Amino acid sequence: MKHIRNFCIIAHIDHGKSTLADRLLQTTNTIADRDMQAQALDDMDLERERGITIKSHAIQMDYEHEGDQYTLNLIDTPGHVDFSYEVSRSIAACEGALLIVDAAQGIEAQTISNLYLALENDLEIIPVLNKMDLPGAEPEAVTDQIVDLIGCDPTDVIPASGKTGLGVDKILEAIVNRIPAPKGDVDAPLRAMIFDSVFNSFRGIIAYYRILDGKLKKGDNVKFVATGKEYLADEIGILRMDMEPRKEVSAGDVGYIISGIKQANEVKVGDTITTVGNPCEEAVQGFEDVKPMVFAGIYPVDTDDYEELRASMEKLKLNDASLTFEPESSQALGFGFRCGFLGMLHMEIIQERLEREFNMTVITTVPNVSYHAHLKKDAEQLIVNNPSELPDPSLLDYVEEPYIKAQVITKSDYVGQIMNLCIEKRGELKNQVYLTQDRVEITFEMPMGEIVFDFYDKLKTVSRGYASFDYFPIGYKKSDLIKLDILLNADQVDALSALVHRSNAFDLGKKICLKLKELIPRQQFEIPIQAAIGAKIVARETIKALRKDVTAKCYGGDITRKRKLLEKQKKGKKRMRQVGNVEVPQEAFLAVLKLDS
Repeated sequence: MKHIRNFCIIAHIDHGKSTLADRLLQTTNTIADRDMQAQALDDMDLERERGITIKSHAIQMDYEHEGDQYTLNLIDTPGHVDFSYEVSRSIAACEGALLIVDAAQGIEAQTISNLYLALENDLEIIPVLNKMDLPGAEPEAVTDQIVDLIGCDPTDVIPASGKTGLGVDKILEAIVNRIPAPKGDVDAPLRAMIFDSVFNSFRGIIAYYRILDGKLKKGDNVKFVATGKEYLADEIGILRMDMEPRKEVSAGDVGYIISGIKQANEVKVGDTITTVGNPCEEAVQGFEDVKPMVFAGIYPVDTDDYEELRASMEKLKLNDASLTFEPESSQALGFGFRCGFLGMLHMEIIQERLEREFNMTVITTVPNVSYHAHLKKDAEQLIVNNPSELPDPSLLDYVEEPYIKAQVITKSDYVGQIMNLCIEKRGELKNQVYLTQDRVEITFEMPMGEIVFDFYDKLKTVSRGYASFDYFPIGYKKSDLIKLDILLNADQVDALSALVHRSNAFDLGKKICLKLKELIPRQQFEIPIQAAIGAKIVARETIKALRKDVTAKCYGGDITRKRKLLEKQKKGKKRMRQVGNVEVPQEAFLAVLKLDS
């Protein structure tokens, strides 16, 4: 065990951790040069195109240092705030972390939050200054930021470049010298923590784990503590570029287990594996079910594709256990699913994967969060994930909405605009700290519902792309929320209803009506578009009817002839309006998401 080192890489998005991981794999000859490609640990095309890590990966490397052979287990982590639970489990599986900071951009919000996670788990931090080859690099200034943040010595910071390979050997030496070897008792009952799982269409679900105590042998009967299910360890082994089967994996190691599991919900990240014959006394701390934060409806464009969409979602769930969905139907869109996502990026990725991997074109409704509705009678509490589920206002006592603590790190030039944006989104300023002379960390408390709309895009706009943003939930607070309904031709379109704060309802109602007026094509009859709160109409626009010129054939003669034809037309239009229904085009649903633009 003294020759094993388990470490992860934590960094903000786009600070070069996948590129640096590539260099580590090349230097330790884990990947042959002919198999090498950029972002070697990212499997999906989507990850390569966007340059982000969506799924965390683990890989084992061999490294020789001062005549001893060391085994290094690298557990890669996603950088985006939506996947912070996965990051926390990866961190819990390690003894050390490489903290990578871009020498040109400095410390960002994500870096700080992931660093706090690592410090909570008592990890040894090795600071690395990446992208030293860039002309805009400011190594001295950024080193000072790192020293202020973690209180290390300036000489501990390793200058490196993932592109040129500078400093990679120093990083490997630091991993061996500074990160402690895993502590664990090989003879104790088996206790292993699952930090990730992947789906293989031939073998079922493969769980990745780190063994804390004991050893796992091929053919053992194992039990997953949180789900209480028992399985047979058909194949176990370690993770290289491909999986390598072994007869036994023991304490301190990172490995995989295949036991023919077909259901994604049976393997949970953070769960503990133990043996049936000799179970461990207590499970690994920190396990929780992943809670979706943002909810949206996903509907097929053509209602006949509903079953196909269901099959696609089930396959996707095998690869991404944090996706939750349940069937629902809407008057406007037919049958579809109500889905729960970890955040906005997660929602975008699921939508894109449905299109790429399963050729499913889908309509997504306005995203929202889950609310707690308290009723007057029996003081009962309902969980509302969809605005159309909100009970009648006469039965409601009050509604609570989820709040988050948001940290924004920005250049000091943009503090004013960012504060305005947050206050506009009902945020409360809690703290403001100058990290350096021109970098500020601003902390807000604000409703989660306000950021799921377009907060991130606006933040990037007002700060010219400089501000970085990170958040975590802090619980529910009472709010004055009301349901805004949109009526088309006096019919309610449930896919466009939203729960909004009373102060924003009039403006939002007016904006949605104007937008729909532009986007809904004109019909043979007049269409009123109304925004309503309960029975009260707060905004209205009218789409004028297309009209055939029925009096064109009358020339000369008495006016009553023309009037008679116009009256006849008017009756026809009235009848049409009673039976006619209005198709809402796909763009209209998307436009409501981007109202300000």
